Amino acid sequence: MIVPPNGYTAVGPPETPIDWLAFLQGKLTEGRADRNKYTAYYEGEQQKLVFAQARYKTAFRDLFNDWRDNFCGLIIDSATERMKVEGFRVPSEGKLNSEAKEFWQRNSLDSLSNAVHLDAMVQGKAYVIVWADKQGEPTIQPVSADEMVVQYKPGSSTELEAAARFYLDSWGRSWVTLWTNEYVYEVPLGENQWEAGTKNKNPMKVVPVVPFHNRSRINGDPYSDLHNVIPLQDAVNKTTSDALLASEFAAWPQRWVTGLEIRVDDNDNVIEPYKIGEDKLLQAEDEKTQFGQFEAADLNNYVVFVNLLVQHLSSVSRTPSHYFLVNQGNAPSGEAIISAEAGLVSKVKERMLYFGEAWEQVIRLCFLIKKDKRATEFSLETVWADPEYRTEAQHIDSLLKLKQLNVPEEMLWMRAGFSASEIETFREMRKADAKAAKEVAELGPQEQGPTAPGGDKTAAMAKKPPQGNSGNMSRKLHEVK
Repeated sequence: MIVPPNGYTAVGPPETPIDWLAFLQGKLTEGRADRNKYTAYYEGEQQKLVFAQARYKTAFRDLFNDWRDNFCGLIIDSATERMKVEGFRVPSEGKLNSEAKEFWQRNSLDSLSNAVHLDAMVQGKAYVIVWADKQGEPTIQPVSADEMVVQYKPGSSTELEAAARFYLDSWGRSWVTLWTNEYVYEVPLGENQWEAGTKNKNPMKVVPVVPFHNRSRINGDPYSDLHNVIPLQDAVNKTTSDALLASEFAAWPQRWVTGLEIRVDDNDNVIEPYKIGEDKLLQAEDEKTQFGQFEAADLNNYVVFVNLLVQHLSSVSRTPSHYFLVNQGNAPSGEAIISAEAGLVSKVKERMLYFGEAWEQVIRLCFLIKKDKRATEFSLETVWADPEYRTEAQHIDSLLKLKQLNVPEEMLWMRAGFSASEIETFREMRKADAKAAKEVAELGPQEQGPTAPGGDKTAAMAKKPPQGNSGNMSRKLHEVK
């Protein structure tokens, strides 16, 4: 059942643009609460004070209002910071594709691509729209899952049947656009009546939207990387809140006294008998009076429990434990760090597999706009920077071993971390070196002897006996008689 804003109802699959917009808007609002929750946890804006009793939360609201102990941002950032697209390669061309690199640079995707990866891992999905500008050049625009929604063709998990964007600008004006394979339906900016939109033919004949789904299953929706982390994060917050409460009430030793007369004032309020201080002496006239103190609470128990929860966070998210400083801040080194980060590297490579396919589709759509035959180049590959952190010595040593296996130098340059522009500069420098070497070779060998420039001087120097501390005998042997 579809219920658009104008009250129109329809039964069955959407047929008109209004039906499609109503249907897709319903899908968009379904997961909004979860997306907002994941975003809040990533940014550390979730509930901070989780005390056992409400009166403690009221008492400490002002004291700990800005306090947060959030690991969700660390878990996401530790993966996204290792995802960097170096370029795109068509195997038949043997090098990084220069046109694809131009599409990438023109649309500032060196930085915006990270935002796409970040949103996809936090909210579970993100989108990219590919369209042509007034000059016919491809534009690539990342869009949040809060604004974009898609519908796949029946029975397909890759081909889109429709997509819609519901955008609200800074002035509160709405902008609604619908894409199908046949047409594009646009509602004018600021117009709330969907019937006022215009329908135009889709020149690309495909839905120009590419979903970036975070590890979606065959029969399941993509999910956030924080889905299994949030319960543990809540437990960390609860335990830390309890530790803060204990530090206020029980971390200092409480003193007691017995056998002392309790005095009250005129209003029946108990008068405090002593002002406790390090320069104060407690005394009483009655010999039966006894003084003592309770043991202070051991806050180390909370530390141990928080460390246990953090280790569970490390295991569930596949984030190395030394990122959480559970080893007293001592990070591993050498082979130990490679072993410790193996799970994180595998996780990043898995995300690269999903996101790489999406970026390849984006580049193919760019070629489609340019009417280039590579729009159907399904062998196109996304080239990623190495996600594994190693020492410079280890990295170069591994590259030298690969060179012994006759791996091409340009591939080794990419593995070394050089950018596409730097590799292009290397090519030009090698051409210049080869040209200079050729010019020197064409000069041929230089003449020797009296006829050559400076020949007499050269010949004389050749006959000169060796100098130095060789002794008189050496000079006599080379003396010309």
